Order: sequence, then structure tokens, then C-alpha cells
Amino acid sequence: MARERDHGEEFTKPLRRLLVGLMVLACLVLFLVWRIDSPRVERMRAEVIDAVLPRLDWMMAPVTGLVKLAEDFRSYDRIHEQNLELRRELQQMMVWREAALRLEQENAKLRDLNNVSLDPALTYITGTVMADSGSPFRQSVLLNVGARDGITDGWPTMDGMGLVGRVSGVGQTTSRVMLLTDTSSRIPVRVEPSGQKAILTGDNSFYPLLDFIEDRDAVRPGDRVVTAGDGALFPADLLVGRVAEGTDGRLRLRLSADYERLEFVRVLRSPLVESIKDPGGLIVPTAGIEPPPPPPEVFGPPIPPGMVIGSASLPPAVPEGPPGD
Repeated sequence: MARERDHGEEFTKPLRRLLVGLMVLACLVLFLVWRIDSPRVERMRAEVIDAVLPRLDWMMAPVTGLVKLAEDFRSYDRIHEQNLELRRELQQMMVWREAALRLEQENAKLRDLNNVSLDPALTYITGTVMADSGSPFRQSVLLNVGARDGITDGWPTMDGMGLVGRVSGVGQTTSRVMLLTDTSSRIPVRVEPSGQKAILTGDNSFYPLLDFIEDRDAVRPGDRVVTAGDGALFPADLLVGRVAEGTDGRLRLRLSADYERLEFVRVLRSPLVESIKDPGGLIVPTAGIEPPPPPPEVFGPPIPPGMVIGSASLPPAVPEGPPGD
């Protein structure tokens, strides 16, 4: 038995060495043929590829079918999830619609009771945003409407959701709008339903600050914020946003206007904005104020001769005669 085992190993070892050598030689030849850059070798490679690739299509057909089936299944799964999400949003929209109709009816009843008449002069003109400031230190956009369209400095601007800012510069065909997030922006606002007054202060962030609140404890995150109409700056009751609390504990505002997709802006023709032509009139108005009376004479009229002042009397004036008298 031992001799048969040794006899078999004597034939197996040389055969293994021969096969390994042939494989190494074939790999070297394949490597050299693949790396050789000559027209003959290139034609040979092309003929081999043309002969082999068409025959591999039927072999790859099951794999391709499985890949397409997996992609179709993932697409169906995504469509199913989107359908469920749209159904949930539709249910929420139905709830909000009912709430909006109820609030609209309540608002109509209150207006009827208070005999409120809305201002018909508050119209608007729509402009397209041409460019933004492109600076982290100035938040403004440029519109394609200007003085030829009747735009005036100080008019408020809105998008489809809420207040955007106010006009801060007017050209003949363009106008610049300073956004609420600019550091130079200060507008009076009112928090609902508490009715607290505040000043909306821009700080070059998407969440401007609410400063000078009368009673902070009466304001809660999520409260609705509208323009107060104070100072004849903006019309009252324009939607601005909702209250949010920052990480630093200060009250901020989540703006209703979508600044990331600001394409069209409405410029409200506000009759409240006062045009000041005289710079001094901003501090001390001069219209309708009478000038003060002139100050009285300090010494008064001349004292006649012989008039008694206190306990002394003034002698009469002696006319001067010609010299030598």
C-alpha cells in the first residue's frame, strides 16, 4: 500500500508543476499581448471582443432582468410611501380647511359687528427679483419695478405668504428692497393673541430678534406676529411670521416669507408712508408752526427829561451854544 501511494505521488507532483508553469506562461503571454501597442495586436483584440461580447448577452439577460426587477420594486416602494404621505397631508389640509372656514366666518361676523371697512387704496404691483445683495453684511434684493411704475421709498413688500421688507431705494426702472433680516431693519410688530407690542430687529440671520416686548411671559413660541401699524410705517395686520425661541433663550421670529425661493414680490401701495423732502423736517417739523415773537427790547424806549427814577431826578438837557458865549 505504501509503494502504491509513493508511486502515485511521483506522477502527481510533476503534473502539478507543469500545470502551474503553463498557467504562469499563459498569464504572461496575455499580459504582454494586452500591453503591446501595435496595429496587429489591436485588431486581434477587437476581433476577440467582437466575437465574445455578443455571446455574453444571453448569459447576462437573467442578471439584467433581476436588476431591473429590483429597481422597479424600489420605485414601487417609494411611490407607496409618497402616496401614504400625500394622504396624511391631505387629511391635515382638510382639517386646516375646516379651521380656516370657521375662522373666516368668525372674522366676517366680528367685522359685521364692529362695522369695519377695509382700506380700498391698499393695492399692489408685482415685480420680479433680479438679483440679491450677495453680501453677508447686507440683506436686500433688486426688483424690476421703479419710479416709472409709481414705486415710492418706504412701501412694504410681500410674497405669497408674508412680509418681505420695505423699499429702500428707487431708480427709474428698478428698486431695492431691504429685507427684514438686514441689520438696519426695525419695524413695529404685534404678537397675537396676547396683543403685545415689540420691535422686529434684523441681525443678518433667517430668524430676526423680537426686542422691547412689553410682557415676555405673555408671549409663547408659535404665536402669530403681524405688523402693528405704529409710526405710519406699515399698514396694520400684515402677516410677518411666528414666534420661536432661540438657543440663546431670546425670542426670535420664524418668517412666513420664503427667502430661499424669493422670485416674485408684491409692492403694496401704502398711503401711510410720509414723503420727507427736507432732512430737517424729520427732526423738527416746520409746517403749521408760527415763528416765535421777537424778544422785547432790553433797555426800552428813551427816558424823557425830568422823569424820576428811584429817588433821583435827571436835570433837563442844556443845549450847547456857540463857542465864546
